[in-house]
Order: sequence, then C-alpha cells, then structure tokens
Amino acid sequence: MYAIQTHQLTKTYGQHRGIENLNLTVQQGELFGFIGPNGAGKSTTIRTLLGLIKPTSGSAQVLGLEVGRQQGQILRR
Repeated sequence: MYAIQTHQLTKTYGQHRGIENLNLTVQQGELFGFIGPNGAGKSTTIRTLLGLIKPTSGSAQVLGLEVGRQQGQILRR
C-alpha cells in the first residue's frame, strides 16, 4: 500500500490550472517534500489530498483510502 497515490489528478479554476495530470506515488515510510515556485500547485495538491477541495478529474488515495469518499477517515489518521 502506498502512503499517497494519485492518477491523472487535475484541479482547475476556470481557465487557470491548479494541478494538471499529476501522477505521484509515495511509499509508506518514504520521506517526500513539495518544493517549487509560487503557483506550482503545492498547496492545491495537499488540500486536494486532504479532501478540502474536490479534484476536477483524476483520482487520489491516501493510506489506501479514497480521497473524497473517505475524507473523514483520512483526516482522523
């Protein structure tokens, strides 16, 4: 099981993109950091993984739980 897994995760705000087709896997026990310039989508990705905002398309799992459908369990863990 991955700690984080995304498949084609996308979030757009009208004509502006927050994240576009993000494919990411982070193994359990692995350290991972987000770095990049302002507007690169770091905060949008984290907020999407926590279920605080809904993705436009694609899917994501955190600790084997589906983002969006199992948000309460994700936040508790």
